[in-house]
Amino acid sequence: MAVLDTSALLNWPIERCRGQLVSILQQQELSRVDEQRWMLIDSLDMDWRMASEGERQSILDVAAKTGDLPRLSDVDIDLLALAHANQTNLVTDDYRMKNVAREAGIDVQGVMTTGGKKQWKWVLRCIGCRQTEEVSSEAQRSKRDDVKACDRCGAPMKLKRA
Repeated sequence: MAVLDTSALLNWPIERCRGQLVSILQQQELSRVDEQRWMLIDSLDMDWRMASEGERQSILDVAAKTGDLPRLSDVDIDLLALAHANQTNLVTDDYRMKNVAREAGIDVQGVMTTGGKKQWKWVLRCIGCRQTEEVSSEAQRSKRDDVKACDRCGAPMKLKRA
């Protein structure tokens, strides 16, 4: 059994998905992205779960340590927490999820890619004064690179590789 990211649910042959571990949070995402595929997935015998707060917090801490936290969604965090708690591998093509998974000791398998084997550390760097700081576990999650305003000069701080 493995934990499947949404990319696996959308791209793998339907029979290969049967019986795998998935997050309840993926249901809405799947129905929004591909309603027909969602109806097929919903008819399968899948192990739908949601990670506990403690399991999620352990992944939030690891994601803050690697600096990936601002760019992970609730679904990503839940899937990582499920893989970690159930000591099973994670199937994803998401490089940030792979980075956090490796740091947490989770085995990772790609869906359609094999890339992302390097371990990266991300920091916040001000585009104005160039000050850097670690990503904290309280970091805002955002689809954009601007994570927060610099405490020193007020300019946006962006995620950069350390």
